[in-house]
Amino acid sequence: MNPGCATSSEAALRLLLQPEQMYGPSALDRPSPVPRLPGVYAWYFAEVPPGVSAGGCHQALAHTLLYVGIAPKETRGVGTKPSERTLRCRLADHFRGNAEGSTLRLSLGCLLSDRLGIHLRGVGSGRRFTFTNVGEQILDAWMARNAKVVWAAVEKPWELERNLLASLQLPLNLRDNKHPFVPTLQQVRKAAKDRAKLLPVVGDNGGVRRATAQVTA
Repeated sequence: MNPGCATSSEAALRLLLQPEQMYGPSALDRPSPVPRLPGVYAWYFAEVPPGVSAGGCHQALAHTLLYVGIAPKETRGVGTKPSERTLRCRLADHFRGNAEGSTLRLSLGCLLSDRLGIHLRGVGSGRRFTFTNVGEQILDAWMARNAKVVWAAVEKPWELERNLLASLQLPLNLRDNKHPFVPTLQQVRKAAKDRAKLLPVVGDNGGVRRATAQVTA
Protein backbone atom coordinates (compact mmCIF):
# COMPACT_ATOMS: atom_id res chain seq x y z
CA MET A 1 0.00 0.00 0.00
CA ASN A 2 1.27 3.47 -0.85
CA PRO A 3 1.74 5.54 2.34
CA GLY A 4 1.49 8.68 0.22
CA CYS A 5 -2.21 8.22 -0.46
CA ALA A 6 -5.03 9.06 1.93
CA THR A 7 -6.44 5.85 3.33
CA SER A 8 -8.85 4.38 5.88
CA SER A 9 -8.05 4.28 9.58
CA GLU A 10 -7.64 0.50 9.49
CA ALA A 11 -5.20 0.67 6.60
CA ALA A 12 -3.39 3.58 8.26
CA LEU A 13 -2.87 1.52 11.41
CA ARG A 14 -1.24 -1.22 9.35
CA LEU A 15 1.11 1.30 7.74
CA LEU A 16 2.05 2.76 11.12
CA LEU A 17 2.29 -0.41 13.22
CA GLN A 18 3.29 -3.06 10.69
CA PRO A 19 5.60 -1.13 8.37
CA GLU A 20 7.52 -2.92 5.66
CA GLN A 21 10.03 -0.05 5.54
CA MET A 22 11.11 2.80 7.80
CA TYR A 23 12.61 6.09 6.67
CA GLY A 24 15.45 8.33 7.78
CA PRO A 25 16.16 11.96 6.82
CA SER A 26 16.83 11.05 3.19
CA ALA A 27 13.04 10.62 2.83
CA LEU A 28 12.95 14.40 2.44
CA ASP A 29 15.35 14.40 -0.49
CA ARG A 30 13.74 15.05 -3.85
CA PRO A 31 11.83 13.29 -5.18
CA SER A 32 10.38 12.71 -1.71
CA PRO A 33 7.94 9.91 -0.91
CA VAL A 34 6.49 12.00 1.93
CA PRO A 35 3.21 13.51 0.69
CA ARG A 36 1.99 17.06 1.03
CA LEU A 37 -1.17 15.72 2.68
CA PRO A 38 -2.60 15.57 6.21
CA GLY A 39 -1.76 12.46 8.17
CA VAL A 40 -0.21 10.68 11.13
CA TYR A 41 3.46 9.81 11.55
CA ALA A 42 5.12 7.39 13.97
CA TRP A 43 8.71 7.59 15.21
CA TYR A 44 10.67 4.41 15.90
CA PHE A 45 14.09 4.23 17.53
CA ALA A 46 16.98 1.79 17.32
CA GLU A 47 18.33 3.23 20.59
CA VAL A 48 15.96 4.36 23.32
CA PRO A 49 17.11 7.70 24.80
CA PRO A 50 18.50 7.63 28.36
CA GLY A 51 15.93 7.35 31.12
CA VAL A 52 12.94 6.69 28.88
CA SER A 53 10.52 4.08 30.18
CA ALA A 54 10.05 1.90 27.11
CA GLY A 55 8.45 -1.14 28.73
CA GLY A 56 5.44 -2.35 26.77
CA CYS A 57 6.18 -0.11 23.79
CA HIS A 58 5.30 -1.40 20.34
CA GLN A 59 8.15 -2.95 18.35
CA ALA A 60 8.64 -3.23 14.60
CA LEU A 61 11.68 -4.05 12.46
CA ALA A 62 13.93 -4.11 15.58
CA HIS A 63 12.91 -0.54 16.46
CA THR A 64 10.82 0.80 19.37
CA LEU A 65 7.85 3.11 18.80
CA LEU A 66 8.08 6.08 21.20
CA TYR A 67 6.18 8.98 19.61
CA VAL A 68 3.37 9.76 17.20
CA GLY A 69 2.43 13.09 15.68
CA ILE A 70 0.00 14.60 13.22
CA ALA A 71 -0.21 17.23 10.53
CA PRO A 72 -2.08 19.45 10.80
CA LYS A 73 -3.31 19.90 14.35
CA GLU A 74 -7.03 19.79 14.95
CA THR A 75 -8.70 23.17 14.52
CA ARG A 76 -10.20 24.19 17.84
CA GLY A 77 -12.38 27.23 18.20
CA VAL A 78 -14.97 28.86 16.00
CA GLY A 79 -13.47 31.03 13.30
CA THR A 80 -9.98 29.54 13.61
CA LYS A 81 -8.33 29.17 10.23
CA PRO A 82 -7.38 25.52 9.54
CA SER A 83 -3.66 24.88 9.36
CA GLU A 84 -2.16 24.03 5.98
CA ARG A 85 0.75 22.06 7.47
CA THR A 86 1.32 18.68 5.83
CA LEU A 87 3.21 15.48 6.60
CA ARG A 88 6.17 16.71 4.57
CA CYS A 89 6.24 20.03 6.46
CA ARG A 90 6.20 18.36 9.85
CA LEU A 91 8.78 15.70 9.07
CA ALA A 92 11.06 18.46 7.79
CA ASP A 93 10.58 20.26 11.11
CA HIS A 94 11.61 17.14 13.00
CA PHE A 95 14.49 16.00 10.80
CA ARG A 96 15.84 19.36 9.59
CA GLY A 97 14.45 22.02 11.91
CA ASN A 98 15.35 22.92 15.49
CA ALA A 99 14.07 22.46 19.02
CA GLU A 100 11.93 25.60 18.85
CA GLY A 101 9.77 24.15 16.07
CA SER A 102 9.84 20.47 17.00
CA THR A 103 8.68 19.18 20.37
CA LEU A 104 10.25 15.82 19.47
CA ARG A 105 13.67 17.42 18.92
CA LEU A 106 13.29 19.36 22.15
CA SER A 107 12.53 16.20 24.12
CA LEU A 108 15.28 14.15 22.49
CA GLY A 109 17.90 16.87 22.94
CA CYS A 110 17.02 17.35 26.60
CA LEU A 111 17.17 13.61 27.29
CA LEU A 112 20.45 13.25 25.37
CA SER A 113 22.03 16.45 26.67
CA ASP A 114 24.74 14.82 28.81
CA ARG A 115 25.48 12.02 26.35
CA LEU A 116 25.81 14.30 23.33
CA GLY A 117 27.20 17.34 25.12
CA ILE A 118 24.46 19.64 23.83
CA HIS A 119 22.57 22.20 25.88
CA LEU A 120 19.44 24.23 25.37
CA ARG A 121 20.04 27.97 24.96
CA GLY A 122 17.92 31.05 24.52
CA VAL A 123 18.39 32.55 21.07
CA GLY A 124 17.54 35.81 19.36
CA SER A 125 15.34 37.74 21.78
CA GLY A 126 15.77 34.95 24.34
CA ARG A 127 12.19 33.80 23.94
CA ARG A 128 13.11 30.92 21.66
CA PHE A 129 15.14 27.89 22.66
CA THR A 130 17.36 25.67 20.52
CA PHE A 131 20.49 23.59 21.03
CA THR A 132 22.41 26.17 18.94
CA ASN A 133 23.62 25.62 15.41
CA VAL A 134 26.28 23.08 16.39
CA GLY A 135 24.07 21.27 18.89
CA GLU A 136 21.23 20.84 16.41
CA GLN A 137 23.67 19.29 13.95
CA ILE A 138 24.88 16.86 16.60
CA LEU A 139 21.26 15.94 17.29
CA ASP A 140 20.75 15.52 13.52
CA ALA A 141 23.52 12.93 13.46
CA TRP A 142 22.06 11.01 16.40
CA MET A 143 18.64 10.97 14.77
CA ALA A 144 20.10 9.84 11.45
CA ARG A 145 21.61 6.83 13.25
CA ASN A 146 18.73 5.98 15.55
CA ALA A 147 15.40 7.53 14.50
CA LYS A 148 13.14 6.21 11.76
CA VAL A 149 9.70 7.39 10.75
CA VAL A 150 6.68 5.97 8.98
CA TRP A 151 3.48 7.77 8.04
CA ALA A 152 -0.04 7.36 6.76
CA ALA A 153 -2.09 10.03 5.02
CA VAL A 154 -5.55 10.35 6.56
CA GLU A 155 -8.21 13.02 6.31
CA LYS A 156 -8.68 13.68 10.05
CA PRO A 157 -5.37 12.66 11.64
CA TRP A 158 -6.30 13.83 15.16
CA GLU A 159 -8.93 11.09 15.38
CA LEU A 160 -6.37 8.37 14.68
CA GLU A 161 -3.87 10.03 17.02
CA ARG A 162 -6.36 9.82 19.90
CA ASN A 163 -6.82 6.12 19.15
CA LEU A 164 -3.06 5.52 19.21
CA LEU A 165 -2.55 7.46 22.45
CA ALA A 166 -5.30 5.45 24.11
CA SER A 167 -4.08 2.05 22.94
CA LEU A 168 -0.26 2.28 22.88
CA GLN A 169 2.59 3.08 25.25
CA LEU A 170 4.07 6.32 23.84
CA PRO A 171 6.45 7.82 26.42
CA LEU A 172 7.61 10.80 24.33
CA ASN A 173 4.14 12.19 23.65
CA LEU A 174 3.03 14.91 26.06
CA ARG A 175 -0.34 16.28 24.98
CA ASP A 176 -3.37 14.19 26.01
CA ASN A 177 -1.04 11.38 27.08
CA LYS A 178 -1.38 9.44 30.34
CA HIS A 179 1.90 7.50 30.07
CA PRO A 180 3.72 7.46 33.46
CA PHE A 181 6.91 8.88 31.91
CA VAL A 182 5.18 12.15 30.95
CA PRO A 183 5.78 13.97 34.30
CA THR A 184 9.47 13.03 34.16
CA LEU A 185 9.82 14.28 30.60
CA GLN A 186 8.04 17.52 31.46
CA GLN A 187 10.44 18.08 34.35
CA VAL A 188 13.51 17.35 32.20
CA ARG A 189 12.34 19.87 29.60
CA LYS A 190 11.50 22.48 32.24
CA ALA A 191 14.88 22.07 33.93
CA ALA A 192 16.65 22.52 30.57
CA LYS A 193 14.71 25.74 29.87
CA ASP A 194 15.31 27.03 33.39
CA ARG A 195 19.07 26.49 32.96
CA ALA A 196 18.98 28.17 29.55
CA LYS A 197 17.33 31.26 31.04
CA LEU A 198 20.32 31.72 33.35
CA LEU A 199 22.81 31.72 30.45
CA PRO A 200 23.61 34.53 28.01
CA VAL A 201 21.33 34.65 24.97
CA VAL A 202 22.92 33.40 21.75
CA GLY A 203 22.58 35.50 18.60
CA ASP A 204 20.52 34.12 15.74
CA ASN A 205 23.60 33.54 13.56
CA GLY A 206 25.07 31.11 16.05
CA GLY A 207 21.93 29.93 17.74
CA VAL A 208 19.46 29.01 15.03
CA ARG A 209 20.58 26.42 12.53
CA ARG A 210 17.38 26.96 10.55
CA ALA A 211 14.33 29.09 11.09
CA THR A 212 11.54 26.56 11.33
CA ALA A 213 9.19 28.72 9.28
CA GLN A 214 11.58 28.38 6.34
CA VAL A 215 11.47 24.58 6.31
CA THR A 216 9.05 23.88 3.50
CA ALA A 217 10.55 20.79 1.85
